[in-house]
Amino acid sequence: MSLSHVFKTTVIASAVAVASFAQAADSLEPAVKAGQKINQSAEKSQQKIDKISDDIQVRLQQYKAINKEIEGLLVYNRQLEKQVANQEAEMADINESIDKVSVVERQVTPLMIRMIDGLEQFVNLDVPFLPQEREKRIADLKSMMDRADISPSEKFRRVLEAYQVEVDYGKTIEAYTSTLEIDGQERDVDFLRVGRVALIYQTRDGKLSGAWDTNSKSFVELSPEYRTQITKGLRIARKQLAPDLLVLPISAAE
Repeated sequence: MSLSHVFKTTVIASAVAVASFAQAADSLEPAVKAGQKINQSAEKSQQKIDKISDDIQVRLQQYKAINKEIEGLLVYNRQLEKQVANQEAEMADINESIDKVSVVERQVTPLMIRMIDGLEQFVNLDVPFLPQEREKRIADLKSMMDRADISPSEKFRRVLEAYQVEVDYGKTIEAYTSTLEIDGQERDVDFLRVGRVALIYQTRDGKLSGAWDTNSKSFVELSPEYRTQITKGLRIARKQLAPDLLVLPISAAE
């Protein structure tokens, strides 16, 4: 076989192979394009899946946050319910107390009136020191009882305050200046009160002195021997001298 014949045969074979390959490539192209479309579609589907997954995670976190907030609100509501229940109980107690106050007020007013009357009687029977001041205090209490702008509690406080003032008189020593009728003549005198056991007067010139006698309910004249002690007692009461022993006439208690 000649060389040219071999070459021709090879060329023909190659041409046939190329033609076959081209034909096969043409037949595979639709499949390749279909595969590409499938891949593109799969990629888009994956993107959608990723987006949906991300949305689910976001919504899950929101759900958890909302659940936690709901739990907190439930606890807060339970606490509020307890507070409301306590406030309702307090309101019931207050309403009950208001009802009781009305009852007490109706009872305490007659009590205060009796206390003022008793205080007035006591002052009238007591040693007659500071008569104008003590009588005015009682008159003010009586006038107060008729006033509507003063609460019952304030009225009761003032009545007790008046009683306390009278109690304190029995524990103190006091000197004050006033007038006294002596032998039918008004004289300026210095009074010395020692608790409720002694009420002694001395004229401003120191020449006359006397003491309240509980039996006769009047002042009786004292001898001049008490003049020094009375003067000393007046100075002690005015805090001009330190407290010291005094020798003074005292009426026996009834």
